[in-house]
Amino acid sequence: MTQGPQEQGRTGPMPQAASAVILVRPTGFGPDPETAESNAFQQVVNDPEFRRLAEEEFDGLLDALDRCGIGTTVLDPVDPTAPNAVFPNNWFSTHADGTVVLYPMCTPSRRRERDPSLVRTLEREGFRVDRSVDLSALEQAHRYLEGTGSLVLDRGRNVAYAALSPRTSERGLNMWCGVMDGHQVPFLATVDGTLAGQPVYHTNVVMSIGEGFAVVCQEAMPYPVDREDVQAELERAGKMLLPITLDQMHRYLGNLLQLRSPKGAFILLSTSAFEALTPSQRRPLEAHGQLVPVPVPTIEAVGGGSVRCMLAENFLPLLGT
Repeated sequence: MTQGPQEQGRTGPMPQAASAVILVRPTGFGPDPETAESNAFQQVVNDPEFRRLAEEEFDGLLDALDRCGIGTTVLDPVDPTAPNAVFPNNWFSTHADGTVVLYPMCTPSRRRERDPSLVRTLEREGFRVDRSVDLSALEQAHRYLEGTGSLVLDRGRNVAYAALSPRTSERGLNMWCGVMDGHQVPFLATVDGTLAGQPVYHTNVVMSIGEGFAVVCQEAMPYPVDREDVQAELERAGKMLLPITLDQMHRYLGNLLQLRSPKGAFILLSTSAFEALTPSQRRPLEAHGQLVPVPVPTIEAVGGGSVRCMLAENFLPLLGT
């Protein structure tokens, strides 16, 4: 089901903020021991109503997107028992030149989310796909790259920031940059900011890039050279850098997403992330879009991901353009 405007398909620089997103219903949502091994953000939740609560939170996000005028395409999971299907941005990404990329997933439970009919489905929904790139064969070599969880993209400059982890391999990053003609900025980020700490499972928990800003947890980067490289590249791009703390990262403040509709620019984030903002951070961030907090506490706790993880940006042009 597709609703709302779709602005992509125009000539010119690649847009940074999408006007439409793709979501997958949390039909089989629940705990996943396989992903918990590399995701320190997942928690044990004893509430037997977690699936119903997740469905309510999902519907609340849909309502928020509708109020903002953001176009939505809502899909049912190809495997209705997949516990993490509500996070579709990890197994595919779309690009304004009509490209769809499929990604190698770290755990078997998440490979079940990948839908071989995705391209046909998107075309049936009215979008044009000119090229499909499938990187999933990297799974056979135990090398992974989990979509725009692993890659935080500066789309206008085609720069991919990547926090290396069990889910984000150098080989996968190199291959993506090869097929997409991109430039890479790899770094290490850990949950406590020390070399001994567990790597943060996805880059989009550490940072987010918008049209004129970047939210980054430099405290999570134990190597000073990584902090310097990331900051220098963002400064070259002319991005306002908004640093966040480790505590704010754990409250998903790095896991936000700027979107744009005819109504203006919006920054989607969870209520937990919104409440973690200080007044001195909130004011400059609001200069880049209206903040739209959405409560997703169950999805954050059980799934270990937040609002940005639930949104696969749809940059594909419309059929006929």
